[in-house]
Amino acid sequence: MLALQEIRENKRLLNEIDWEMTPEKAVSLYLEWGNGWNHGVRMVKGPGDVSYYFVVYSWENGPLVHLVRRDTQGSEELAAIQLPPSLAREFQEHWGGHKGVYALTDEIRDWLRAELGLEATIH
Repeated sequence: MLALQEIRENKRLLNEIDWEMTPEKAVSLYLEWGNGWNHGVRMVKGPGDVSYYFVVYSWENGPLVHLVRRDTQGSEELAAIQLPPSLAREFQEHWGGHKGVYALTDEIRDWLRAELGLEATIH
């Protein structure tokens, strides 16, 4: 698994991250071939298409941010990043403590971008 510092230093990877990708969009794009055009989503053209994106994984010991690499063959978790306690608590309160895989909140996206040395997103 990659550490936050390794992601920060990998400019190629940083440039590939799709900050708008969500778990739902990834399913539509990679697992439900053929319906993306109906929703205005970009289309996967073949096995060479790859997406890198972050999700919040909240199954075991509180929420963790995971960097995911997804292609037509499946997905791979490249990193698991611990959230600051205040962000983890806010996230859990927002989702009522439910377990699952979620898109980044605006606050987590901004924190993550700052940690990676990128400018903040405009909401």
